[in-house]
Amino acid sequence: MTQANVLAQLGAQSGPTFRNRIINGAMVIDQRNAGASVTPTYNSYGLDRWSFPVSQNSKLTAQQSSTAPAGFTNSMLITSSSAYSVGASDYFALQQKIEGYNVSDLGFGTANAKTITVSFWVQCSLTGTFGGVIGNNNGSRNYPFTYTISSANTWEQKSVTIAGDTSGTWLTTNGVGLIVFFGLGAGSSFSGTAGAWTGTQAFSATGATSVVGTNGATFYITGVQLEVGSSATGFEYRMYQQELALCQRYYWKITPFDGGGGYYAGVASGIVYTATGAQLYLKYPVAMRSAATFVGNSLQLFTGVTNAVNSPGTIYPGTDSAMIQYNGLTSSTQGYAAILYCNGGSTYYLSASAEL
Repeated sequence: MTQANVLAQLGAQSGPTFRNRIINGAMVIDQRNAGASVTPTYNSYGLDRWSFPVSQNSKLTAQQSSTAPAGFTNSMLITSSSAYSVGASDYFALQQKIEGYNVSDLGFGTANAKTITVSFWVQCSLTGTFGGVIGNNNGSRNYPFTYTISSANTWEQKSVTIAGDTSGTWLTTNGVGLIVFFGLGAGSSFSGTAGAWTGTQAFSATGATSVVGTNGATFYITGVQLEVGSSATGFEYRMYQQELALCQRYYWKITPFDGGGGYYAGVASGIVYTATGAQLYLKYPVAMRSAATFVGNSLQLFTGVTNAVNSPGTIYPGTDSAMIQYNGLTSSTQGYAAILYCNGGSTYYLSASAEL
């Protein structure tokens, strides 16, 4: 059987659980943007777990798409916003940072480093040689690789096998254990020769096609998998609630749910401990990677009277729950219950981030 025939069979299939170290590889979770197009800035997120290291803003847009190969329902669509001439120190890439706990068994940095295979589906309006990189947390160890897109606007599956790195420092805790980059355009200072480990930071391979170099160029990707072994296996398509929970270790967002009647979404509950102060307790959907950073907008706090609160208050976060404290509230009664909620407006939300 030819390699092409083997790859053609590698759609969404069943198999051993958690072979795939990539989270949201099928691009089904989009808590931040709910399918809306975004213009990435440095390290901002398109879909859950997928962010953009970019040296220049406003050169591309990204969003969840329903264009997908057989066996998948979604992809990430990246569109070039101009015909940008990439300078030597420029870089544009899509990346996923993988937590060290989830790749600790790879043995990178030791004599027992395991071979890995990265596979994915891609469709692009351009053809040619494209690049990517496997790297460590600080850019001191990198393996540039290439793959070829043969037909424009056609789904193709790619597979790249990489011998594990026996050198360098690779974190095995809750820090960045490994990064997967898909290059979208990189200058000579951030490109490397494909096919070997190097100590020079790179976001793509030397000579790779620049997506941002063509105005309106489109690049779709889905079915991304990183697994141990020297060949790609069928994509591990986890249940939606599993994939969501995996994403929520790093980021979650509470918004009003659309019930057609202006429904509210509860965030936290607690007690009025003084006439103008309240303490509430928030249980996270899942335990987070580290103490989270919270962002809230136009929240409502009910303590017998309604208080509009534009921030999530003073938060004392843990990894699985947090205490929220408000002071200077409208006069209420000590001992009353306190409830924090998102109103029915589309801009009301509370989010928590413990991203790598």
